[in-house]
Parts: sequence; structure tokens; C-alpha cells
Amino acid sequence: MTGPHATAEVMDAVHQHLPPKHDPFIDLVPPQGVRLTPRHYAYLKISEGCNHRCTFCIIPALRGDLVSRPVNEVLAEAQRLKDAGVQELLVISQDTSAYGIDVKYRTEFWEGRPVKTRMTELCEALSSLGIWVRLHYVYPYPHVDEIIPLMVEGKVLPYLDIPFQHANPRILKAMKRPASSEKVLSRIKKWREQCPELTLRSTFIVGFPGETEAEFQELLDFLDEAQLDRVGAFTYSPVEGAVANELGTAIPEEIKEQRLARFMEKQSEISTARLKRKIGQTIEVLVDEIDEEGAIARSMADAPDIDGLVYILEPGDLQVGDRAMVRIEHTDEHDMWGVLVG
Repeated sequence: MTGPHATAEVMDAVHQHLPPKHDPFIDLVPPQGVRLTPRHYAYLKISEGCNHRCTFCIIPALRGDLVSRPVNEVLAEAQRLKDAGVQELLVISQDTSAYGIDVKYRTEFWEGRPVKTRMTELCEALSSLGIWVRLHYVYPYPHVDEIIPLMVEGKVLPYLDIPFQHANPRILKAMKRPASSEKVLSRIKKWREQCPELTLRSTFIVGFPGETEAEFQELLDFLDEAQLDRVGAFTYSPVEGAVANELGTAIPEEIKEQRLARFMEKQSEISTARLKRKIGQTIEVLVDEIDEEGAIARSMADAPDIDGLVYILEPGDLQVGDRAMVRIEHTDEHDMWGVLVG
């Protein structure tokens, strides 16, 4: 199949009869490119820039509005990475949910079939590779609901990284962030009803200019209600050029740090309790490292560098990049310990 959106397929056909000229600057680069990550996982960037104007952020000023990569190029890169031994793709951008909106979800061709430049269709296509696909930086648009059935079907990992940032309506409005906490809680409940294995990761800002003690307490109450699995938090930092710097009275550093400590203490209790439920379960893991004490792996609920680990004390013949089944015997606030099954 050829056409205006099948450039790669057309050029492959041409090169079968007329090989391209040798280019000494790029011909020695391996097909999967040069990566800084281990061989078994890789980041897959699908767009650059952002259309939102969050008042605490200067990314649009630095990188401009959203520019989506052609979906056929993204999928071709994913295929090359898989062929090179990658077992997990971490889909990233500044706003993964908005993928394709700038090109009106244009249809491209990949391996002779049409694929829309859109998050749902991208996930469907990536699932055909048979490796883990993990979504990061997902803005809570309504169409995120379409991804949950794909998780239920095992097409993408049951993991969503959604930066909610806060829960108080006034603070969210000042941040120019969407949604009320009530709507967010309702959606979380619905997602978990559909996909009980879903892991939710989020990030929050404490000490936003003008944040009152009552508004911060509302954020703590939200944590209790939402029962998020993985959470990161930061004190507000007055980045040069951020609109939020002028929105309200700056919170003293001492109070910001106190609130951060209270926030993390609350989330620590939640994370510990949620991980404890996994004791006795058998889960699939991906091995990241082998050392003298055993194997260090991650579950489907754990992204590299930011989430927890699974420690396997008797790894047998496991190698880095292997996927294995592990029965969980112990957990703490962040990590799990288990034994190989089968």
C-alpha cells in the first residue's frame, strides 16, 4: 500500500532496487539509535512542547506548543527498539493525552495499515509488539477512559501516571489545571472498578503561592480518598518567568517543608497499606539487575527510577531483561520481596 502518508514504505521499496548512498555520519549508528538506558527498556518520546499554560510551568515558553511526531515514525522506532531487545517502552511527552491534536489526529500508515495519530490508536498499535507499554505524563482528558479497556485486555500496562498537582478548586484554578477533586475521585473509582489491577501514580505541589492551611488539608483529605499507589511531591519553586510567582503571598520555606513532610507521611501510610495487599500474590516482573544478593526487578506497577523494586533472593538462572513470575512474601513502604514461581 502506498500513498502520501506511506513515505517509509515507498522508500523501502525504492531502496530494494536502488540502495541509498553511504553516509559515514549516520551509517554506523545502530537501527535502534544510541540510548542511555539499559538494553531492556527505553523511553519513547511521542511529542514535544505543550498547549497548556499552567501558571507554575515555563515549558511552553521554552519548547513551544505541542508538536506530535508522525505516528508511523513513532511505531517504526518502537519496532526497532523491540528488535534490539527492549522489553518495556515508556511512552513520554509533556502531554501524552494530547498526542495528535495538533495534526487533527491525522492517519498515517505503518506496515501497510492505517493508524491515527492519537493516544488510543497508538497504544493499540504498540500492543502488537508483545512487550510492556507504560504511559507517563497523562493529562486527565475524557478520552483517557478509552485506555482502561486496553489495560484490562493486557494490551498496555495497568499503570497511569497522571500529575493531578493539587485537590483544592481555588488552587487548581490558580494553577490553570483542569478538573475538580470530586470528578477526579469519581473517575478513579470507575477506572478501578473496570481494572482492579490499575496502579495510579501522581505528582503534587505543596506550598503554592497563597495556599492556606485549610486548602492544604483538603489535599491531605484527597489522598485519603484517592488511595493513590505511587506519589511524588515537591514544594513550590518560583521558577523565573512563571506566572504563579505573582498570584499570591509566597509561602515561607519552613512552612512549605513542614507541609511536604506531612504530605509524604500521609502518603507513606497509604503506600504501605496498598503494597501489603500484594503479599501472597503472584505477579510478573522484569529483571533490571543481578548482583551478589540476588535479582532486582520491577513489577507492572513500577516505572524505573521513580517507583519501587521487587527483590528476588534466589534468582536461579534469571538474566537482566528477563520476565518472570514471582510470589510476593514481604513488602514495605516502597518495595516488595518474593520468590520465583515455576
